[in-house]
Amino acid sequence: MTRLILATRNPGKLTELREILAAADLAHELVGADAYPEVPDVKETGVTFAENALLKAHALARATGLPAVADDSGLSVDVLGGAPGIFSARWAGRHGDDRANLELLLAQLSDIDAPHRAAHFTCAAALALPDGTERVVEGRLEGTLRHLPAGTGGFGYDPVFQPEGDTRTTAELTAAEKNAISHRGKAFRALVPVLRELLS
Repeated sequence: MTRLILATRNPGKLTELREILAAADLAHELVGADAYPEVPDVKETGVTFAENALLKAHALARATGLPAVADDSGLSVDVLGGAPGIFSARWAGRHGDDRANLELLLAQLSDIDAPHRAAHFTCAAALALPDGTERVVEGRLEGTLRHLPAGTGGFGYDPVFQPEGDTRTTAELTAAEKNAISHRGKAFRALVPVLRELLS
């Protein structure tokens, strides 16, 4: 059984990838970055989701000698030219302040009518091996942005993001419903054949 490390300290993300690997009959032992507390977090200095995911995956693979998976994701709003994009988690200036990020985005879009509020979530998932081999896949979730938040699930921009074909926001979906359509779920599932090819 190959030990695989996921560049996250988020237990929910770890559970999601474990379930995807199990459903695909991939018997890898998946651990999070917490299993290697001596490895420092990596600065996300890339200018694309793929670059940031690769930076994190390569740093972990080098530090641990294990295959490493990392992801980077965010929200892109058409009328804002693709912003906040890679700055999604720090759009209001401070990393991870979900409420401030959401309030700033809604303020920026306050004069924009519903037909022009198209947006999508993107997730790039990268696999890096200790020998430098790398692969990146992407997942996208298309939708529109509501004027007012709804729902208590999820995080980040979920309360205002309404997936294409649904009448609810991603914050109103169950965890299972969200995982089935989410950009991260799509990216992680797209990684399965890559893992099968490179780690079997």
